[in-house]
Amino acid sequence: MPRERFFLELEPPAEALRGRPHVVIVGGGFAGLSACKALAGADVRVTLIDKRNYNLFQPLLYQVSTGLVAPGDVTVPLRLLVGRQRNVQVLMGEVKEIDAEAKELVFNERRFSYDHLILAAGSGSSYFGHDEWQAIAPPMKQLEDALEIRERLLLAMEEAEQTPEAEKRRLLQSVVVVGGGPTGCELAGSVSELLRHALARDFRQLDPEDTRILLVDPGDRLLRGMHPDLGAGARRFLESIGVEVLLGGRVKAIEPGRVTISTAAGEQVREAATVCWTAGVKASPLGARLAEATGVPLDRGGRVPVEADFSVPGHPEIRVVGDLCAYAPSPGASPLPGLASVAVQMGSWVARDLRAGLEGRPQAPFRFVDFGSMAILGRLHAEADLRGWRVEGPLGWLIWGVAHLGFMPANENRVSLLVKWLWAIAARQRGSLLIMGEPRFEEGVPEGSAATDPGCSA
Repeated sequence: MPRERFFLELEPPAEALRGRPHVVIVGGGFAGLSACKALAGADVRVTLIDKRNYNLFQPLLYQVSTGLVAPGDVTVPLRLLVGRQRNVQVLMGEVKEIDAEAKELVFNERRFSYDHLILAAGSGSSYFGHDEWQAIAPPMKQLEDALEIRERLLLAMEEAEQTPEAEKRRLLQSVVVVGGGPTGCELAGSVSELLRHALARDFRQLDPEDTRILLVDPGDRLLRGMHPDLGAGARRFLESIGVEVLLGGRVKAIEPGRVTISTAAGEQVREAATVCWTAGVKASPLGARLAEATGVPLDRGGRVPVEADFSVPGHPEIRVVGDLCAYAPSPGASPLPGLASVAVQMGSWVARDLRAGLEGRPQAPFRFVDFGSMAILGRLHAEADLRGWRVEGPLGWLIWGVAHLGFMPANENRVSLLVKWLWAIAARQRGSLLIMGEPRFEEGVPEGSAATDPGCSA
């Protein structure tokens, strides 16, 4: 017998909104938050639902994982960001079901109705059918993932400081990063800075020259979303700071302390105490639940193909934005990538379009403005591909910093990040290097005390 679920009926955030159209936004990331803000002042009731009570600035997670910034620098409570909007209510919970015919969804074991639904649940990490690797090689999608990687790196250094055997120290000082996109390159560069410089003065037994960092990618170049010249420049810079780059390498197996990689020259085994995964992306499981409710097919990545207005075919009241949607700007074109700038523009446009429809006004079609892409690789060095304008080095770093500070949703985060970045450049020190919880070591390979969350979807 199906489990009985009670209907959740809440008072509107303001009496004037009683009876007004109810817009439910699922997901407090870039797309969901942009949609919520774009509905400020609209004559609608807005409910924002997220399974966490904060907005995460995901592009800087790698800096949390390497101790450059603290978790509070990249997170802001959702109620702090949109709580002052008179028409918004924030609820914490994970949506488990969608009843498209009844216009209801289920979260926290209760049913909740909507008039308009905006799904902005984001994406998680894909291990290409090898989900068992996640326990050994954490991804870089959630705050828990970054903290897990930070803990593993620091525990490895702590054990190496107490290890007299040189071979075992080299194992503990070895890191493998899987995936040569922006996140993988940024993580590899930041790990090199952490292990070779930031920790060098603090650990007496460690030799920075024993540090081994391998960045492996199956493609023929790094940063494949950027111009080939920038990919080549990224490789040169990473190799100059001690990162070994292995292109054309496919991971065949991951075991504690060992990664097996297939290359054109044959298989090779690399030993490393810490393995990080940045290689694959899959859409939130909410896409599959929507497919069950509406019959809409999903693409290979689990994303929802949408109409020109981001609605689900046959259900104009349901919009899907951000990493969860497969939106092609023109027939035959590839879907837009899962980037912060893309999600922000999608969420904002959908909210404006919804508002225009309710108010009887026309709305111009969605037009994506491509601001380019960037990746920071080290102190005062970044690669930036800005709509054909290619920048490397310190100028690229400056542009990267200005852009990311501009995207931060809270002013206090901008100030704290700027101070920590400048301090790291001047002193090569990092202030967020705490090991939380009870550490444990197993066969020479440290493991964090916090278990990695297998459900890494947003």
